[in-house]
Amino acid sequence: MQRAAALAQSPGGKADETMVLDTGGTAAGAVLAVQQALKRDVRALVGPLFAEESRAAAGAAGQVPVLSFSNDEDLIGSGAFLLGITAGQSVTAILRYARGRGVRRVAVFGGSSRWAAQGNAAAERLRGAAGLDVAMLPTDAAAADLPAALRRQGELPDALLVTEGGDALRQAARALAGSGIQLLGTQQAMDLPPQDVAGAWLSAPDPNALADFAGRYQKAGATGPGLIAALAYDAMTIVEALRANGVVDRPALLSVPQFNTVTGPIRFAADGSAARSLAVLVAGPDGYVVADKSGSL
Repeated sequence: MQRAAALAQSPGGKADETMVLDTGGTAAGAVLAVQQALKRDVRALVGPLFAEESRAAAGAAGQVPVLSFSNDEDLIGSGAFLLGITAGQSVTAILRYARGRGVRRVAVFGGSSRWAAQGNAAAERLRGAAGLDVAMLPTDAAAADLPAALRRQGELPDALLVTEGGDALRQAARALAGSGIQLLGTQQAMDLPPQDVAGAWLSAPDPNALADFAGRYQKAGATGPGLIAALAYDAMTIVEALRANGVVDRPALLSVPQFNTVTGPIRFAADGSAARSLAVLVAGPDGYVVADKSGSL
């Protein structure tokens, strides 16, 4: 993460403008790290990764903005800003795209994980939006029983959105093969081989933007970066943009209508939530193909 963040720093920046502190992976450690940072009169905090640490860090930071890498929407209202890609962002992106492609009736299949629950809630919020008809399947439904579960709903849906992680999408693809029902997935399924979910539409960061970042990251002497490294780069990109405008604080962060980052354009709200534009990818025999690039918010 430190290497990725350094890539985003402005040329000629002072070495002591950025400091790295270890939280030890605990809430108490996060508080101690923030206290040390505040003694250095920092203007922004990047991280931590997990929700518990992020909540504690935000509580200790006061008015200093905390850009958390967490994707847990339960952090909204905690004082932290969610930089992680959330279930709500991913579900909103894929459902809006699907509606634009003529999908009207959507069944939602998700388990009991926190990600799935937050994705299900996002789908519920979009019920009725632009004529979208959303039906929730029981959270304890088995993937193998999906055809029967869908028939019990009455009219078959145009699409099935799987809000759970990758394996659930793979099982759904097997169960619905040849049904004509469009399969929809989220960022959590991007680790699947595309052949396993051929034809599915998934929302995720634009792989072309990520590839450009990965090239620069590897050129700097590191192995291929993961999503967290990309988020660290994005966090520093945001801080550098604020520095360029002369003010790094919460009001300045909220005043920018859109930050263009490698994980997608993003805009923050006062409660710490974020609107994010994601790309839509189609799973094909030769990989994931971009069907719709992430654009303006």
